[in-house]
Amino acid sequence: MASVTQVGIGNNTSYESLIQGLVNAERTPITQLQTRAKTMQTQLSAFGKLQSAISAVRDAAAKLTRPDTWGALTATSSDTSALTVTAGTGTAGGNFSVAVTQIAASQTLASPAVSADTKLGAGTLTIQLGKWNADQTGFTPKSGATAVNVSIGADDSLTTIRDKINSAGAGVVASVVNDSSGSRLVMRSSLTGESSAFRVTVADGDGNNSDAAGLSRLAFDPSAGISSMGQTQAAQNAKAVINGLPVNSESNTIESAIDGLSMTLLKPATTTVTMNQDKDSIKKTINEFVTAYNAFVQLTRDQLKYDDSTKTAGPLQGDSTAIGMQSQLRQIMSGSTTLAGNTYNRLAAVGLDIQSNGTITVNDTKLNTALGHVTDMKQLFMGLDTGNKENSGIAQRLRAAADEMLSFDGSLSTRQKGLQSRIKDNGERQDKLEDRVALIEKRLRAQYTALDKTMGKMNQLSSYVSQQMTLLGR
Repeated sequence: MASVTQVGIGNNTSYESLIQGLVNAERTPITQLQTRAKTMQTQLSAFGKLQSAISAVRDAAAKLTRPDTWGALTATSSDTSALTVTAGTGTAGGNFSVAVTQIAASQTLASPAVSADTKLGAGTLTIQLGKWNADQTGFTPKSGATAVNVSIGADDSLTTIRDKINSAGAGVVASVVNDSSGSRLVMRSSLTGESSAFRVTVADGDGNNSDAAGLSRLAFDPSAGISSMGQTQAAQNAKAVINGLPVNSESNTIESAIDGLSMTLLKPATTTVTMNQDKDSIKKTINEFVTAYNAFVQLTRDQLKYDDSTKTAGPLQGDSTAIGMQSQLRQIMSGSTTLAGNTYNRLAAVGLDIQSNGTITVNDTKLNTALGHVTDMKQLFMGLDTGNKENSGIAQRLRAAADEMLSFDGSLSTRQKGLQSRIKDNGERQDKLEDRVALIEKRLRAQYTALDKTMGKMNQLSSYVSQQMTLLGR
């Protein structure tokens, strides 16, 4: 049935405004619910911003609880052509004398020169990694490395043999080198160091495995008196003397000789390595922490404030959860710890001054001075008191508090879930009231439509009576 949108045609009287007035009156609770829903949505959005700000504070504080933050080092080499250094994290510091006496090298062999199209003949190359003794009269196979056989055909060229060796995974790299004497097959260990040397034995198709003819021209096994290929570089370890202590390494990168330092040896020489704690890195992390905390303070102030000039309140003005979180973090930031001694036991002592509005300003001079006592600063921020968590470092306590707030059942998450539930309930109540108002409007229209029809009939009757009276008067 089509709905009536205009009532009052029958008797020239419009009831539409009256119906709309009654309907609007019935919609008053819905309007109130909509206004409340909008407020709660604004609050939920504000808590979302607060969640992001607290997460940023938590992450910044977490960096100050990591040992690698406080163990960051810088390192320089007095001769970068002989030795380069990369600092990591550790506790070492000071100057170190490094005398590089030998560079690690890979064993390299070269075959006799032949013409480019020479075929060496068929057979099998057996390549085995291991370690030669000083005069190469003895060979010890490398633990875990098995000998690899490479089958060579009668028509294989040097380039084909090279490709077969490289695809065999024998731990050597082959190449063809052309010089004034012809083409040579060059074989080199994939890794440097004495234990990655190798020998090459041959099962020659011509029946003689050591005559330097046919495929045996690629044999190298001095322990058996066979050196058809010539050794151009012996496998050797890197050797250095660090502050008088000898160091031996399979590679030219030495990682563990000095805590927190990686050294790359380039040539024999004596250099000086200087290591210091990376105070600039620590200072940067502290400033990032201050920035994150100040952003949180400014956000909470904006959300909680009441503006007298505009007579408007922030979306969280008076909210106990937001006020509680603000108060909790402020209390931690203004606290102290005995773990850092008496000098650097609170933030103000290291140049982080808390202002009247709750933000922090950095006194660069005091901070630089405090960075000369990194051990105490480390305790101030990341010290952990297992017996009294309230005495732990500032960053430790701040991170723990933020983790609790952001946890599944923490104060922030609980408040957000509460708002979401109330918004959902609000929407359901609106839907029910909308249905009720629709029924009321339908009933009113039906009633006034019936009244309109009745009034129309009465008007017609009145007109008829008037006509009859006029006729009677004649």
